[in-house]
Amino acid sequence: MLTFARQLGRLPRDGRDTMFLLVVIAWLVLPQVGNLPLWCSTLAGGVLVWRGWLALMSRPLPGKWWLLGLLGITIAATLFTHRTLLGRDAGVTLIVVLLALKTLELRARRDAFVVFFLGFFTMLTNFFFSQSLLTAAAMLVGLLGLLTALVNAHMPVGRPPLMQAARTAGWMALVGAPIMLVLFLLFPRLAPLWGIPGDALSGRSGLSANMQVGTIASLALDDSIAMRVRFEGAVPPQSQLYFRGPVFSTFDGREWRPLSRRLGTQFPPPAVQRPANLQTRGEPVRYEVTMEPNNRPWLLTMDAAASPPDVPGFEAVMTADLQWVASRPVTDLLRYRAQSHPEFRHGPATAAGVLPEFRELPAGFNPRTLALAAQMRRDPALANSQGPELVQAVLQRLRSGGYSYTLEPGVYGANTADEFWFDRKEGFCEHIASAFVVLMRALDVPARIVTGYQGGERNAVDGYWTVRQSDAHAWTEVWLPGPDGQAGSWVRVDPTSAVAPARTGSLQRLQAPQGLVAAALGNVLAPDLAASLRATWEAVNNRWNQWVLNYTQSRQLDLLKNLGFESPSWTDLSYVLLALIVAASLLGALWALWERSRHDPWLRLLQRVRRQLLKAGVPVPAAAPPRQMAELATRHLGEPAQALAAWLLRLEAQRYAPAAHASVATLRRELRQLARPR
Repeated sequence: MLTFARQLGRLPRDGRDTMFLLVVIAWLVLPQVGNLPLWCSTLAGGVLVWRGWLALMSRPLPGKWWLLGLLGITIAATLFTHRTLLGRDAGVTLIVVLLALKTLELRARRDAFVVFFLGFFTMLTNFFFSQSLLTAAAMLVGLLGLLTALVNAHMPVGRPPLMQAARTAGWMALVGAPIMLVLFLLFPRLAPLWGIPGDALSGRSGLSANMQVGTIASLALDDSIAMRVRFEGAVPPQSQLYFRGPVFSTFDGREWRPLSRRLGTQFPPPAVQRPANLQTRGEPVRYEVTMEPNNRPWLLTMDAAASPPDVPGFEAVMTADLQWVASRPVTDLLRYRAQSHPEFRHGPATAAGVLPEFRELPAGFNPRTLALAAQMRRDPALANSQGPELVQAVLQRLRSGGYSYTLEPGVYGANTADEFWFDRKEGFCEHIASAFVVLMRALDVPARIVTGYQGGERNAVDGYWTVRQSDAHAWTEVWLPGPDGQAGSWVRVDPTSAVAPARTGSLQRLQAPQGLVAAALGNVLAPDLAASLRATWEAVNNRWNQWVLNYTQSRQLDLLKNLGFESPSWTDLSYVLLALIVAASLLGALWALWERSRHDPWLRLLQRVRRQLLKAGVPVPAAAPPRQMAELATRHLGEPAQALAAWLLRLEAQRYAPAAHASVATLRRELRQLARPR
């Protein structure tokens, strides 16, 4: 290591600057490794290492055929991987490899400037995939590194230390920060620019557009944050925190899907504007949700929200199964306000109004579950029972039948309900909910599966409730008639609570396994301190989300309201931004005039005459005094320059005896009256 550092210190100027630039490029590309194809990361890393070795050993750069060959490989591999050269993923792949390849022809300052600007663009592409606080901090370091390299490239003389260029770059960033802040606050907010990767939740906790039962051998808990919730007033008990997502009603033996897909209608159904017979009671719970991007149109609300969430820039529609959906997928951080009623009823009043699809089961699947339903119907205690008694009988079977909740149930066969009820007797929430609905339908009780999030944890630092992907949950709804002939409705039944009550309570929540870094820190830090540090970090991230990522169009207009505008519009916003730009320009002009006034007016007059003599063809040195200028003017221009030579002598006398000679202002007027030397 010492030998390498010593060799690095003996490198010539261009070798040292190249090594620094390669380190900055590697820093910009490193966060993209998880989003790039393996061949792209390998090729870019290999090229950077190769270029560093060439700089370290002072070897010549490769010829153009090497570059053309690598470029051809890059284009072919990009086409093979992404099937296109257009789009976000293909574009980022190309820009990363092209940036690395450009370093192989880094011969002149012009090539360095091309690398700088490619580096700035590569830095921006990191925000296509993540806008987190860590990404922003990493890119700020990358920005300072690029600015340092750019400033250093404008120091062509000698071997200036990189720290000197870094100080200049830091000062430039600091001076530009107020301009950046003003543009961030007032530049019109456009449609979301950034995208997110496609949905890849298979095998990890979270929500999906359908539910495949028994195809996942083990469920890996995803500890990432799904949304944050801030309640106004009292917070409902944790056991009531059910945030509603997709509802599945159609079953083919393995996969549950929404009913709208079975009926062949558009999702969400355009004709359904309000749920069937939703009735709420009591005071609503008001809250604000900050939802992470999920590339889905789902707007998660607590059961049940009768009025649409207040979502800026989106149109919200409720489906017949109480799910709120947006007019387009949520591809960026989204904040909205909503209110829900924990006490509610919904659904048709009579069994005749319930669609037969909620009783259907696929033919040829789960014969033992069907036999169990027939056996329960033959039981004298349940022969004439209605829905509530049957529900309680099935829940009692879950409580006392030796069933358990596990994240590693193994892969199920074709008859998933049979295996759960009679063979394995274990599974996570989707196994339990699916087996419960299959048995209820076999008992001729309408039932369906509801997915979403249940519970969460309160952050003691900022008071927000954090709902993670590990809180994703599946429960059921059954249609039950009302007591004494009253109207019926859909009723929430959570069969997982019968198997593992702590799953939906506040005593025990599912915990994701710790990684190597978290496990190592857990061995060093006390559990309370580790939890406090985690809560503090998540609170800081939440502030970043609230004030930076979620600075929306409506918040821009709210800012104008605070500035005194009664009903602000985009015209007012443009006027404010234009006024600030004009004010900044005037301040810059005044500062330039002030800077100019600080210079010696006597020297400005002398330089003015020197420029006139140079235009007339008189070779005047840069540091020539007035007497030498007078001699040169007389020698080269002859008689026409006598008046100018006399004026130069008076200028010299004014410098050394100002009280006995004309002032600088008088000399300036005299110079205007003199004819220009030709």
